[in-house]
Amino acid sequence: MTTTVQVKTEYEAIIGLETHCQLNTQTKIFSASSTEFGAPPNTNIDPICMGMPGVLPVLNQKVLEYAVKAGLALNCQIAPYSKFDRKQYFYPDLPKNYQISQYDLPIAENGWLEIEIVDEDGTANRKKIGITRLHMEEDAGKLVHGGSDRLSGSTYSMVDYNRAGVPLVEIVSEPDIRSGLEAAEYAQELQRIVRYLGVSDGNMQEGSLRCDVNVSVRPVGQKEFGTKVEIKNMNSFSAIQRAIEYEIQRQTEAIESGEKIVQETRLWEEGSQLTISMRVKEGSSDYRYFPEPDIPPIEVSTQQLDDWKTELPELPAQKRHRYESKLGLSAYDTRVLTDDCKVAEYFEATVAAGGNAKQAANWVMGDITAYLKNEKISITDIGLKPENLAELTTIIEDGTISGKIAKDILPELLSKGGSPKELVEKKGLIQISDTKAIEAIIDEVLAAHPEELEKYRGGKTKLKGFFVGQVMKKTQGRADPKMTNQLISKKLEG
Repeated sequence: MTTTVQVKTEYEAIIGLETHCQLNTQTKIFSASSTEFGAPPNTNIDPICMGMPGVLPVLNQKVLEYAVKAGLALNCQIAPYSKFDRKQYFYPDLPKNYQISQYDLPIAENGWLEIEIVDEDGTANRKKIGITRLHMEEDAGKLVHGGSDRLSGSTYSMVDYNRAGVPLVEIVSEPDIRSGLEAAEYAQELQRIVRYLGVSDGNMQEGSLRCDVNVSVRPVGQKEFGTKVEIKNMNSFSAIQRAIEYEIQRQTEAIESGEKIVQETRLWEEGSQLTISMRVKEGSSDYRYFPEPDIPPIEVSTQQLDDWKTELPELPAQKRHRYESKLGLSAYDTRVLTDDCKVAEYFEATVAAGGNAKQAANWVMGDITAYLKNEKISITDIGLKPENLAELTTIIEDGTISGKIAKDILPELLSKGGSPKELVEKKGLIQISDTKAIEAIIDEVLAAHPEELEKYRGGKTKLKGFFVGQVMKKTQGRADPKMTNQLISKKLEG
Protein backbone atom coordinates (compact mmCIF):
# COMPACT_ATOMS: atom_id res chain seq x y z
CA MET A 1 0.00 0.00 0.00
CA THR A 2 1.41 3.39 -1.05
CA THR A 3 1.12 6.34 1.36
CA THR A 4 0.70 9.81 -0.13
CA VAL A 5 2.53 12.54 1.82
CA GLN A 6 0.67 15.86 1.85
CA VAL A 7 3.20 18.65 1.27
CA LYS A 8 2.18 21.91 2.97
CA THR A 9 2.07 24.85 0.55
CA GLU A 10 4.44 27.71 1.35
CA TYR A 11 3.19 31.22 0.71
CA GLU A 12 4.96 34.52 0.21
CA ALA A 13 3.66 38.06 0.56
CA ILE A 14 3.85 40.66 -2.19
CA ILE A 15 3.79 44.14 -0.67
CA GLY A 16 3.90 47.64 -2.11
CA LEU A 17 3.52 51.00 -0.38
CA GLU A 18 1.96 54.26 -1.54
CA THR A 19 3.28 57.05 0.64
CA HIS A 20 2.01 60.61 0.76
CA CYS A 21 4.61 63.00 2.12
CA GLN A 22 3.68 66.58 3.01
CA LEU A 23 6.33 69.09 1.94
CA ASN A 24 7.23 71.66 4.57
CA THR A 25 6.91 74.79 2.46
CA GLN A 26 5.58 77.91 4.17
CA THR A 27 2.74 78.28 1.65
CA LYS A 28 0.46 75.98 -0.33
CA ILE A 29 1.26 74.39 -3.67
CA PHE A 30 -0.75 76.82 -5.84
CA SER A 31 -1.52 79.77 -3.52
CA ALA A 32 -0.08 81.98 -0.77
CA SER A 33 -2.10 80.56 2.15
CA SER A 34 -0.13 79.21 5.11
CA THR A 35 0.51 75.48 5.57
CA GLU A 36 0.74 75.85 9.38
CA PHE A 37 -0.38 72.72 11.24
CA GLY A 38 -2.97 73.09 14.01
CA ALA A 39 -4.45 76.43 12.98
CA PRO A 40 -8.17 76.99 13.77
CA PRO A 41 -10.41 75.30 11.16
CA ASN A 42 -10.87 77.09 7.83
CA THR A 43 -8.45 79.94 8.58
CA ASN A 44 -5.66 78.96 6.13
CA ILE A 45 -7.82 79.15 3.02
CA ASP A 46 -8.18 81.38 -0.04
CA PRO A 47 -10.15 81.53 -3.32
CA ILE A 48 -7.56 79.39 -5.16
CA CYS A 49 -7.50 76.39 -2.80
CA MET A 50 -11.30 76.69 -2.47
CA GLY A 51 -11.71 76.49 -6.25
CA MET A 52 -13.60 79.76 -6.70
CA PRO A 53 -14.57 80.73 -10.28
CA GLY A 54 -12.02 82.70 -12.27
CA VAL A 55 -8.97 82.01 -10.06
CA LEU A 56 -5.66 80.77 -11.46
CA PRO A 57 -3.27 78.44 -9.61
CA VAL A 58 0.46 79.21 -9.75
CA LEU A 59 3.02 76.51 -8.91
CA ASN A 60 5.10 77.18 -5.78
CA GLN A 61 8.73 77.01 -6.99
CA LYS A 62 9.83 75.50 -3.66
CA VAL A 63 7.47 72.54 -4.18
CA LEU A 64 9.16 71.72 -7.48
CA GLU A 65 12.62 72.03 -5.88
CA TYR A 66 11.67 69.76 -2.97
CA ALA A 67 10.04 67.18 -5.26
CA VAL A 68 13.10 67.04 -7.52
CA LYS A 69 15.47 66.73 -4.54
CA ALA A 70 13.35 63.92 -3.10
CA GLY A 71 13.40 62.20 -6.49
CA LEU A 72 17.19 62.53 -6.72
CA ALA A 73 17.63 61.17 -3.19
CA LEU A 74 15.53 58.16 -4.22
CA ASN A 75 17.78 57.56 -7.24
CA CYS A 76 14.97 58.43 -9.66
CA GLN A 77 15.20 59.71 -13.21
CA ILE A 78 14.01 63.32 -13.19
CA ALA A 79 11.74 64.19 -16.10
CA PRO A 80 13.00 67.16 -18.14
CA TYR A 81 9.35 67.71 -19.13
CA SER A 82 6.32 66.91 -16.96
CA LYS A 83 2.83 68.30 -16.43
CA PHE A 84 -0.09 68.51 -14.01
CA ASP A 85 -3.43 66.79 -14.58
CA ARG A 86 -6.93 67.04 -13.18
CA LYS A 87 -8.08 63.97 -11.31
CA GLN A 88 -11.88 64.11 -11.18
CA TYR A 89 -13.77 62.78 -8.19
CA PHE A 90 -16.38 64.03 -5.76
CA TYR A 91 -15.80 64.05 -2.03
CA PRO A 92 -17.01 66.64 0.54
CA ASP A 93 -13.46 67.68 1.52
CA LEU A 94 -12.40 68.31 -2.11
CA PRO A 95 -13.76 71.82 -2.79
CA LYS A 96 -13.09 71.85 -6.57
CA ASN A 97 -14.46 68.31 -7.12
CA TYR A 98 -11.12 67.54 -8.74
CA GLN A 99 -7.56 67.25 -7.49
CA ILE A 100 -4.57 68.72 -9.31
CA SER A 101 -2.07 65.86 -9.50
CA GLN A 102 0.31 64.26 -12.02
CA TYR A 103 -0.73 61.25 -14.09
CA ASP A 104 1.20 60.02 -17.12
CA LEU A 105 4.19 62.39 -16.93
CA PRO A 106 5.31 62.48 -13.27
CA ILE A 107 8.32 64.51 -12.16
CA ALA A 108 10.36 61.41 -11.16
CA GLU A 109 10.37 57.70 -12.07
CA ASN A 110 12.37 54.45 -11.87
CA GLY A 111 14.31 54.84 -8.64
CA TRP A 112 15.21 52.74 -5.62
CA LEU A 113 15.73 52.97 -1.90
CA GLU A 114 18.04 50.79 0.20
CA ILE A 115 16.66 49.29 3.39
CA GLU A 116 18.87 47.75 6.06
CA ILE A 117 17.76 45.24 8.66
CA VAL A 118 20.28 44.34 11.37
CA ASP A 119 19.86 40.76 12.64
CA GLU A 120 20.57 39.40 16.13
CA ASP A 121 24.21 38.74 15.20
CA GLY A 122 24.68 42.39 14.26
CA THR A 123 24.87 41.62 10.54
CA ALA A 124 23.35 44.24 8.24
CA ASN A 125 21.08 42.71 5.59
CA ARG A 126 20.60 45.24 2.80
CA LYS A 127 17.99 45.20 0.06
CA LYS A 128 16.98 47.63 -2.68
CA ILE A 129 13.27 48.43 -2.98
CA GLY A 130 12.25 49.84 -6.35
CA ILE A 131 10.49 53.20 -6.60
CA THR A 132 7.97 53.24 -9.47
CA ARG A 133 7.29 56.97 -9.42
CA LEU A 134 7.21 60.17 -7.39
CA HIS A 135 4.73 62.88 -8.33
CA MET A 136 3.48 66.21 -6.99
CA GLU A 137 -0.12 66.89 -6.01
CA GLU A 138 -2.32 68.94 -3.71
CA ASP A 139 -3.88 67.58 -0.53
CA ALA A 140 -7.62 67.53 0.14
CA GLY A 141 -9.32 68.93 3.23
CA LYS A 142 -10.30 66.99 6.33
CA LEU A 143 -13.68 65.69 7.48
CA VAL A 144 -14.40 65.79 11.21
CA HIS A 145 -17.23 63.44 12.15
CA GLY A 146 -19.44 64.23 15.14
CA GLY A 147 -20.61 61.44 17.41
CA SER A 148 -18.06 58.94 16.04
CA ASP A 149 -14.43 58.89 14.91
CA ARG A 150 -15.48 57.86 11.41
CA LEU A 151 -18.42 58.32 9.07
CA SER A 152 -20.22 55.17 10.25
CA GLY A 153 -22.16 56.02 13.39
CA SER A 154 -21.61 59.77 13.24
CA THR A 155 -24.57 62.13 13.53
CA TYR A 156 -23.04 65.00 11.54
CA SER A 157 -19.80 65.93 9.73
CA MET A 158 -17.82 69.15 9.51
CA VAL A 159 -15.19 70.08 6.92
CA ASP A 160 -11.86 71.78 7.65
CA TYR A 161 -10.30 73.06 4.41
CA ASN A 162 -6.99 74.18 5.98
CA ARG A 163 -5.24 71.16 4.46
CA ALA A 164 -6.73 71.71 0.97
CA GLY A 165 -3.91 72.73 -1.34
CA VAL A 166 -1.10 71.67 1.01
CA PRO A 167 1.74 70.32 -1.19
CA LEU A 168 2.36 66.57 -1.29
CA VAL A 169 4.60 64.16 -3.10
CA GLU A 170 3.23 60.67 -3.57
CA ILE A 171 5.90 57.96 -3.64
CA VAL A 172 4.85 54.60 -5.08
CA SER A 173 7.08 51.58 -4.47
CA GLU A 174 7.51 48.51 -6.63
CA PRO A 175 5.99 45.31 -5.12
CA ASP A 176 9.46 44.29 -3.88
CA ILE A 177 8.65 44.09 -0.16
CA ARG A 178 8.12 40.65 1.37
CA SER A 179 7.39 41.18 5.07
CA GLY A 180 5.94 43.59 7.59
CA LEU A 181 9.44 44.23 8.93
CA GLU A 182 10.73 45.21 5.47
CA ALA A 183 7.72 47.50 4.94
CA ALA A 184 8.24 49.25 8.29
CA GLU A 185 11.93 49.72 7.52
CA TYR A 186 11.11 51.08 4.05
CA ALA A 187 8.75 53.67 5.59
CA GLN A 188 11.34 54.61 8.24
CA GLU A 189 14.05 55.04 5.62
CA LEU A 190 11.73 57.29 3.61
CA GLN A 191 11.16 59.36 6.73
CA ARG A 192 14.92 59.63 7.37
CA ILE A 193 15.57 60.72 3.78
CA VAL A 194 12.95 63.50 3.69
CA ARG A 195 14.13 64.75 7.09
CA TYR A 196 17.79 64.76 6.00
CA LEU A 197 16.78 66.68 2.87
CA GLY A 198 14.76 69.13 4.95
CA VAL A 199 11.80 68.80 2.56
CA SER A 200 9.38 67.42 5.19
CA ASP A 201 9.19 66.90 8.94
CA GLY A 202 7.88 63.37 8.25
CA ASN A 203 5.71 63.36 11.39
CA MET A 204 3.24 60.48 11.07
CA GLN A 205 1.20 61.66 14.06
CA GLU A 206 0.49 64.96 12.27
CA GLY A 207 -0.25 63.28 8.94
CA SER A 208 2.91 64.57 7.26
CA LEU A 209 3.75 60.99 6.26
CA ARG A 210 0.83 58.71 5.40
CA CYS A 211 1.27 55.17 4.13
CA ASP A 212 -1.25 52.94 2.36
CA VAL A 213 -0.16 49.33 2.01
CA ASN A 214 -1.10 46.87 -0.74
CA VAL A 215 -0.77 43.22 0.31
CA SER A 216 -1.35 39.95 -1.53
CA VAL A 217 -0.10 36.42 -0.97
CA ARG A 218 0.75 33.66 -3.43
CA PRO A 219 2.29 30.18 -3.31
CA VAL A 220 6.09 30.31 -3.45
CA GLY A 221 7.15 29.79 -7.07
CA GLN A 222 3.99 31.21 -8.60
CA LYS A 223 4.60 34.16 -10.93
CA GLU A 224 1.11 35.65 -10.90
CA PHE A 225 0.21 37.97 -8.03
CA GLY A 226 -2.63 37.11 -5.69
CA THR A 227 -5.67 39.35 -5.12
CA LYS A 228 -4.51 42.70 -3.71
CA VAL A 229 -5.93 44.16 -0.51
CA GLU A 230 -5.25 47.77 0.52
CA ILE A 231 -4.77 48.66 4.20
CA LYS A 232 -5.27 52.19 5.56
CA ASN A 233 -5.24 53.93 8.96
CA MET A 234 -1.72 53.07 10.16
CA ASN A 235 -0.16 55.90 12.16
CA SER A 236 3.15 54.36 13.23
CA PHE A 237 5.87 52.13 11.81
CA SER A 238 5.07 49.36 14.28
CA ALA A 239 1.40 49.57 13.21
CA ILE A 240 2.47 49.13 9.57
CA GLN A 241 4.42 46.00 10.50
CA ARG A 242 1.66 44.52 12.68
CA ALA A 243 -1.10 45.29 10.16
CA ILE A 244 0.81 43.57 7.36
CA GLU A 245 1.67 40.54 9.50
CA TYR A 246 -1.98 40.18 10.47
CA GLU A 247 -3.16 40.56 6.86
CA ILE A 248 -0.63 37.99 5.55
CA GLN A 249 -1.88 35.48 8.12
CA ARG A 250 -5.54 36.29 7.38
CA GLN A 251 -5.12 35.88 3.62
CA THR A 252 -3.05 32.69 3.96
CA GLU A 253 -5.63 31.06 6.25
CA ALA A 254 -8.45 32.13 3.91
CA ILE A 255 -6.75 30.59 0.87
CA GLU A 256 -5.98 27.39 2.81
CA SER A 257 -9.65 27.05 3.76
CA GLY A 258 -10.82 27.59 0.18
CA GLU A 259 -12.13 31.12 0.71
CA LYS A 260 -11.75 33.62 -2.13
CA ILE A 261 -9.79 36.80 -1.34
CA VAL A 262 -11.81 39.88 -2.28
CA GLN A 263 -10.12 43.02 -3.64
CA GLU A 264 -11.00 45.57 -1.00
CA THR A 265 -9.82 48.38 1.24
CA ARG A 266 -9.40 47.45 4.90
CA LEU A 267 -8.73 49.52 8.02
CA TRP A 268 -6.22 48.67 10.73
CA GLU A 269 -7.91 48.63 14.14
CA GLU A 270 -5.18 49.44 16.67
CA GLY A 271 -7.31 48.44 19.68
CA SER A 272 -8.24 44.98 18.44
CA GLN A 273 -5.02 44.48 16.43
CA LEU A 274 -6.79 43.36 13.26
CA THR A 275 -7.87 44.66 9.85
CA ILE A 276 -11.57 45.18 9.09
CA SER A 277 -13.29 45.66 5.74
CA MET A 278 -13.95 49.29 4.82
CA ARG A 279 -15.15 49.02 1.22
CA VAL A 280 -15.01 46.50 -1.61
CA LYS A 281 -13.36 47.68 -4.81
CA GLU A 282 -15.44 46.93 -7.90
CA GLY A 283 -12.50 47.84 -10.13
CA SER A 284 -10.25 50.77 -10.91
CA SER A 285 -11.98 54.16 -10.69
CA ASP A 286 -12.33 56.27 -13.81
CA TYR A 287 -10.87 59.58 -12.71
CA ARG A 288 -11.16 61.06 -16.25
CA TYR A 289 -7.68 62.56 -16.09
CA PHE A 290 -6.87 65.36 -18.50
CA PRO A 291 -4.02 67.91 -18.59
CA GLU A 292 -4.54 70.79 -16.15
CA PRO A 293 -5.33 73.74 -18.47
CA ASP A 294 -4.44 76.50 -15.97
CA ILE A 295 -0.84 75.40 -15.26
CA PRO A 296 1.81 75.27 -18.00
CA PRO A 297 4.04 72.17 -18.36
CA ILE A 298 7.14 71.95 -16.17
CA GLU A 299 10.60 71.94 -17.68
CA VAL A 300 13.64 71.26 -15.51
CA SER A 301 16.84 72.44 -17.20
CA THR A 302 20.10 70.51 -16.96
CA GLN A 303 21.69 73.46 -15.16
CA GLN A 304 18.87 73.64 -12.60
CA LEU A 305 19.06 69.88 -12.02
CA ASP A 306 22.85 70.03 -11.51
CA ASP A 307 22.46 72.91 -9.05
CA TRP A 308 19.91 70.98 -6.97
CA LYS A 309 22.11 67.87 -7.05
CA THR A 310 25.00 69.78 -5.51
CA GLU A 311 22.74 70.88 -2.63
CA LEU A 312 21.87 67.32 -1.60
CA PRO A 313 23.29 66.32 1.80
CA GLU A 314 24.96 63.01 2.56
CA LEU A 315 21.99 60.67 3.02
CA PRO A 316 21.43 58.09 5.82
CA ALA A 317 22.48 55.03 3.79
CA GLN A 318 25.67 56.79 2.64
CA LYS A 319 26.48 57.71 6.24
CA ARG A 320 25.91 54.15 7.44
CA HIS A 321 28.29 52.77 4.83
CA ARG A 322 30.94 55.41 5.66
CA TYR A 323 30.70 54.89 9.42
CA GLU A 324 31.26 51.15 8.97
CA SER A 325 34.08 51.37 6.42
CA LYS A 326 35.93 54.47 7.65
CA LEU A 327 35.21 54.57 11.39
CA GLY A 328 34.95 50.84 12.06
CA LEU A 329 31.56 51.05 13.75
CA SER A 330 29.12 48.15 13.87
CA ALA A 331 25.98 48.01 11.74
CA TYR A 332 23.89 48.50 14.89
CA ASP A 333 25.88 51.61 15.91
CA THR A 334 25.56 53.18 12.47
CA ARG A 335 21.79 52.57 12.43
CA VAL A 336 21.27 54.33 15.76
CA LEU A 337 23.60 57.24 15.01
CA THR A 338 22.15 58.03 11.57
CA ASP A 339 18.47 57.74 12.52
CA ASP A 340 18.34 61.46 13.39
CA CYS A 341 20.38 63.83 11.23
CA LYS A 342 21.04 66.16 14.21
CA VAL A 343 22.49 63.26 16.21
CA ALA A 344 24.66 62.27 13.23
CA GLU A 345 25.93 65.87 12.91
CA TYR A 346 26.75 65.97 16.63
CA PHE A 347 28.62 62.65 16.45
CA GLU A 348 30.59 63.71 13.38
CA ALA A 349 31.54 67.04 14.97
CA THR A 350 32.82 65.12 18.02
CA VAL A 351 35.01 62.89 15.85
CA ALA A 352 36.21 65.92 13.84
CA ALA A 353 37.26 67.54 17.14
CA GLY A 354 39.52 64.56 17.89
CA GLY A 355 37.13 62.30 19.79
CA ASN A 356 37.48 58.53 19.68
CA ALA A 357 34.73 57.33 17.28
CA LYS A 358 33.68 54.21 19.21
CA GLN A 359 33.74 55.98 22.58
CA ALA A 360 31.81 58.94 21.16
CA ALA A 361 29.25 56.55 19.66
CA ASN A 362 28.79 54.78 23.00
CA TRP A 363 28.29 58.05 24.90
CA VAL A 364 25.82 59.38 22.31
CA MET A 365 23.81 56.15 22.12
CA GLY A 366 23.87 55.54 25.88
CA ASP A 367 23.97 58.27 28.53
CA ILE A 368 23.34 61.22 26.21
CA THR A 369 20.30 59.63 24.54
CA ALA A 370 18.90 58.68 27.95
CA TYR A 371 19.32 62.29 29.09
CA LEU A 372 17.56 63.61 25.96
CA LYS A 373 14.59 61.30 26.51
CA ASN A 374 14.36 62.14 30.19
CA GLU A 375 14.54 65.90 29.60
CA LYS A 376 12.48 65.73 26.37
CA ILE A 377 14.97 67.88 24.48
CA SER A 378 17.01 67.70 21.28
CA ILE A 379 20.74 66.99 21.13
CA THR A 380 21.23 70.59 19.93
CA ASP A 381 19.91 71.82 23.31
CA ILE A 382 22.46 70.15 25.61
CA GLY A 383 25.35 71.99 27.26
CA LEU A 384 27.89 69.32 26.31
CA LYS A 385 29.17 70.51 22.95
CA PRO A 386 30.88 68.12 20.49
CA GLU A 387 34.33 69.49 21.34
CA ASN A 388 33.61 68.88 25.05
CA LEU A 389 32.65 65.25 24.38
CA ALA A 390 35.80 64.85 22.28
CA GLU A 391 37.84 66.13 25.23
CA LEU A 392 36.04 63.73 27.57
CA THR A 393 36.95 60.72 25.41
CA THR A 394 40.57 61.95 25.29
CA ILE A 395 41.02 62.28 29.07
CA ILE A 396 39.53 58.81 29.54
CA GLU A 397 41.90 57.36 26.94
CA ASP A 398 45.01 59.01 28.42
CA GLY A 399 44.10 57.83 31.93
CA THR A 400 43.38 61.25 33.42
CA ILE A 401 40.01 59.93 34.64
CA SER A 402 38.23 56.59 34.68
CA GLY A 403 34.98 55.78 32.88
CA LYS A 404 33.19 55.82 36.22
CA ILE A 405 34.35 59.36 37.02
CA ALA A 406 33.29 60.40 33.50
CA LYS A 407 29.78 59.09 34.21
CA ASP A 408 29.73 60.95 37.53
CA ILE A 409 30.54 64.33 35.97
CA LEU A 410 28.44 63.85 32.82
CA PRO A 411 25.13 65.21 34.26
CA GLU A 412 26.81 68.53 35.11
CA LEU A 413 28.45 68.69 31.68
CA LEU A 414 25.15 67.95 29.94
CA SER A 415 23.28 70.65 31.81
CA LYS A 416 25.95 73.35 32.16
CA GLY A 417 28.56 72.52 29.52
CA GLY A 418 32.21 73.51 29.85
CA SER A 419 35.55 71.74 29.71
CA PRO A 420 35.58 68.22 31.23
CA LYS A 421 39.30 68.57 32.01
CA GLU A 422 38.80 71.81 33.92
CA LEU A 423 35.85 70.33 35.82
CA VAL A 424 37.91 67.28 36.82
CA GLU A 425 40.76 69.47 38.05
CA LYS A 426 38.37 71.75 39.93
CA LYS A 427 36.72 68.82 41.70
CA GLY A 428 40.03 67.02 42.36
CA LEU A 429 38.94 63.92 40.48
CA ILE A 430 42.09 63.23 38.49
CA GLN A 431 42.76 59.50 38.42
CA ILE A 432 45.46 58.07 40.68
CA SER A 433 47.84 56.15 38.44
CA ASP A 434 50.89 56.14 40.69
CA THR A 435 51.79 52.52 41.50
CA LYS A 436 53.29 53.26 44.93
CA ALA A 437 50.29 55.39 45.97
CA ILE A 438 47.82 52.65 45.01
CA GLU A 439 49.94 49.93 46.68
CA ALA A 440 49.96 51.93 49.92
CA ILE A 441 46.14 52.18 49.87
CA ILE A 442 45.84 48.44 49.10
CA ASP A 443 48.06 47.65 52.09
CA GLU A 444 45.78 49.78 54.30
CA VAL A 445 42.66 48.00 53.01
CA LEU A 446 44.15 44.51 53.53
CA ALA A 447 45.31 45.43 57.03
CA ALA A 448 41.83 46.74 57.88
CA HIS A 449 40.08 43.50 56.78
CA PRO A 450 42.09 40.52 58.17
CA GLU A 451 39.02 38.19 58.29
CA GLU A 452 38.19 38.72 54.63
CA LEU A 453 41.87 38.27 53.73
CA GLU A 454 41.96 34.94 55.58
CA LYS A 455 38.76 33.75 53.86
CA TYR A 456 40.20 34.72 50.47
CA ARG A 457 43.35 32.70 51.11
CA GLY A 458 41.10 29.89 52.28
CA GLY A 459 39.58 29.62 48.80
CA LYS A 460 36.89 32.35 48.63
CA THR A 461 38.54 34.10 45.68
CA LYS A 462 35.40 36.09 44.87
CA LEU A 463 36.39 38.37 47.75
CA LYS A 464 38.88 39.99 45.39
CA GLY A 465 35.99 42.18 44.15
CA PHE A 466 35.39 43.26 47.77
CA PHE A 467 38.98 44.48 48.14
CA VAL A 468 38.84 46.32 44.79
CA GLY A 469 35.62 47.99 45.92
CA GLN A 470 37.22 49.08 49.21
CA VAL A 471 40.18 50.65 47.38
CA MET A 472 37.84 52.49 45.01
CA LYS A 473 35.75 53.66 47.98
CA LYS A 474 38.82 54.89 49.83
CA THR A 475 40.01 56.83 46.77
CA GLN A 476 36.50 58.08 45.88
CA GLY A 477 36.72 56.20 42.59
CA ARG A 478 39.97 57.88 41.56
CA ALA A 479 42.26 54.83 41.61
CA ASP A 480 43.04 53.47 38.13
CA PRO A 481 40.70 50.42 37.99
CA LYS A 482 42.93 48.31 35.75
CA MET A 483 46.05 49.03 37.78
CA THR A 484 44.15 48.44 41.04
CA ASN A 485 43.00 45.01 39.87
CA GLN A 486 46.51 43.99 38.83
CA LEU A 487 48.14 45.20 42.05
CA ILE A 488 45.51 43.56 44.30
CA SER A 489 45.97 40.23 42.45
CA LYS A 490 49.71 40.53 42.99
CA LYS A 491 49.32 41.32 46.70
CA LEU A 492 46.79 38.53 47.35
CA GLU A 493 48.88 35.92 45.61
CA GLY A 494 52.13 37.08 47.20
